[in-house]
This record gives sequence, C-alpha cells and structure tokens, in this order.
Amino acid sequence: MTSETAALVALIGRPNVGKSTLFNRMTRRRDAIVDPTPGVTRDRHYARINLEEKAFTLVDTGGIEEEDDTITGHIRRQAMQAVDEADIILFIMDGREGLTPSDIEIVDLLRRTEKKVFYVVNKIDGPEKEIELLSPFWEIGVDKLWALSADHGYGFQTLMEGLEGKLPETSQETKLPEGTIRLAFLGRPNVGKSSMINAIMGQERMVVSDIAGTTRDSVDTLLTHGRHNYLLIDTAGIRRKGKTTDKLEKFSILKALGSLSRCHIALVLIDAGEGITEQDTKVLGYTQEHGRACIILINKWDLLKDDIKRQKQLMEEIAMATTFMSFAPVLKVSALTGQGIKRVFPEIGKVYRQFNERFPTSALNQLLEDAVSRHNPPYHKGRRLKFYYTAQIKTAPPTFAIIANAPKAVHFSYQRYLVNHFRDSLGLDRVPVRVFFREKKKRAKK
Repeated sequence: MTSETAALVALIGRPNVGKSTLFNRMTRRRDAIVDPTPGVTRDRHYARINLEEKAFTLVDTGGIEEEDDTITGHIRRQAMQAVDEADIILFIMDGREGLTPSDIEIVDLLRRTEKKVFYVVNKIDGPEKEIELLSPFWEIGVDKLWALSADHGYGFQTLMEGLEGKLPETSQETKLPEGTIRLAFLGRPNVGKSSMINAIMGQERMVVSDIAGTTRDSVDTLLTHGRHNYLLIDTAGIRRKGKTTDKLEKFSILKALGSLSRCHIALVLIDAGEGITEQDTKVLGYTQEHGRACIILINKWDLLKDDIKRQKQLMEEIAMATTFMSFAPVLKVSALTGQGIKRVFPEIGKVYRQFNERFPTSALNQLLEDAVSRHNPPYHKGRRLKFYYTAQIKTAPPTFAIIANAPKAVHFSYQRYLVNHFRDSLGLDRVPVRVFFREKKKRAKK
C-alpha cells in the first residue's frame, strides 16, 4: 500500500481572462470528481481531478481575490503564492485583449521559478484566429504558447494532454503496510491537533515510527495498535477569515485538503472553549466534498467540566451546525488530561468497518423494493418514476447506483429518503452514504 499525494495545479491570471471558464471546463470532464454534496458551503474554487493514471487538485486563484486591492498588486501576490505552493502553474492571458503590462510583470516573476509553467492564451476560438492573436504574445520569449478557447473547447484536449504529461505519478513515496488505516487530523490552528496525536500515541503501548516527506506541510506517523496499523497525518492548520492581506489563505487550506485525499477518516478537532465556528463548519464540509468518513473531536472538554449548561449548549450548537453530516460521531476529549482518548480507537474501528462495507446485490434490491412500497416515487411528465434495480458501485464511502427510467427527474427530497432508508437498513449510521441514479441502457438494435 502506498500513501497518495496529488499535484497542486493553480490557474493564475488577471480578472476576466477566463480562469473560471477553464476551471469549469476541466471539472466538467467525465473523469473529474466534483460532487454536489447538499448542505456544504458552495464557495470553493478547487476540485480534485482524476485522469486515467494520475490525479491533481485544481485551484482557481480567482477565489482569493481581494476587493480592496489594486489589480496589479493583487495579481502579483496571487502569482507569488502560486509559485510558492503549486506544483504546476497555468498562466492565463487574454488573446482578444493582447499582451498587457500586468502580464509581462507576472511572466518576469514566473521566469524565476523552477516550477513547470504553461503559458496559455485564451479566447482563441479556432485555428484561423491563432496566428493573428498569438503573435503579440511571442514577445514574452517563452518556448511554447498554448492557444485555447476555454469557452468553446478549442485547444483544450491538447492542453490537457500536455498537463497530464507533466503530472507526477499519483501513487508515490512511502510504502505502508497492507490494510493501514489512514487518519487525517484537521482543524484551525491551535485547536490541539499535534497534542491530540501525542495523547493518542502516549495512551497505550504502541510501536511508533516517523515517516518523513510524505507530503509538504504535514507530518505523518505510522503507529501499530493491537492488530492494526494506522497512519496519523497531522496537517497544517486551516485559518479563519481575517481582514489582513492573507485573507482566506486558500493555498494553506488546499495543502490541508491534500491530506483528505490521502485519508480514510478525517478527525476534525473543535475547541470546546471557543465553540464551533464558521471555519470549523467549512472544514467539516470539505471532508464531505472529498467523501471521507469523519469523527468530530471536541478537544479541551476539561475547560467545561464544571459548566453543565455550557456543555449542553455546545452539543446543541454542534448538532445544528452539522445537520448535513449528522451521522458523524462526536467524542468529548482532552489532549491535556487524556479524557475520552480511550474511546477514539474503538470508534475509528466502527467507522472504518462501515466505510468499507460491501453488500450483496440481492439484499440491496430487496431494500429498494421495500423503500418504494413504503413511499412511492412521484410522477414525472404524467408517468411514475420507475426504479429497476440497484447495486453497490464502490466502497469508501458506500456508494449505490439505482437504475431508473428518468434519473434526472428524481427530486432531492426523494433521493434523501432513499439515502436514509439505505443507511438505516444497512446499519451505516456513522459514515456518508451516496446514492446515484442512472438511466437504463437501451439494447442495441440488431
């Protein structure tokens, strides 16, 4: 088993050059994983994209624009962040507007990096426009310009093939023992992630070994507890929004999110003293966008030991803030005193078993039949929606496909009903459950 990392690919460029259009085209690919999880904040400007042999995390830096800043100052800072943090940079310029002083300034900055940079000239709608619109951009003196229409798709496939050729292999670096359970510890800075890992490791007699270099900005520890091996991933803190120039620190968030793509279970720490914040809820939302199992650890619970009223209030606040993932277990712990630490491993075991559970197709079809007989699906265009059969298409998390006569017509409320029915009937009370609808394939005429 190998721990996985995915390259970070950043789209940079002036406003309105087409970064978001290209982002949308790349994430709409058939093989891109962009999951519309209900109840999760929709402000993201990143997506994990899986190609045939490789994967990468794409970020549209338009998502970290600062309204109160000059365009030149903002784009310089944005480009510098991308140069520092990304593995590959796609620099987008506007073919219709031509080369601008801002573009030249960013090219000068990019020339000093050893990172791979793709110089992309957008808004070139076809080969007949290419010679005319590309010619001003040769002035920047780069070996290759990539002509593109993010809107219409011209040059897109060529760009994607070039990008894929420069991506590192997805599976790399450290070999892990077979069956290792990978755990990522996430949360805001100073919430106690490292202290919690130390408390977990110090609680029992364990074999611990440090693993260096599995990812930038995370520290991995391989741990043997009982019959199982665990990889503990301590991530960089995800900061709250502020009024300083680092605003949301999108790149530091993305580096922490890279750990989500590598783990089975995310352990998200919340500070009992501060309560659950908007940023905590976002972190929890990210775990569901990545389809991870999740355990919420309320750390520093000892701060509330004499305040029963506040204990109850905090639990209610967490329940209200996490209605979109009410299945996630919540444990009250203290890294300082060791309270509740002994419950962490048994809970991890239960969650991991459910996360990887597989069910026979016959039992699933019986479940579907029961669900439909209890609550008939609604009508669509004068005829009732029909569900023919279901099957489990993957584990981690348990994911089911239902073949229907009009899959796009299934209302979210009925989908939620089916998810809850599957969850209750299959005993999947601790993990995300996904149900997708697909159309019945028509037989080819002979």
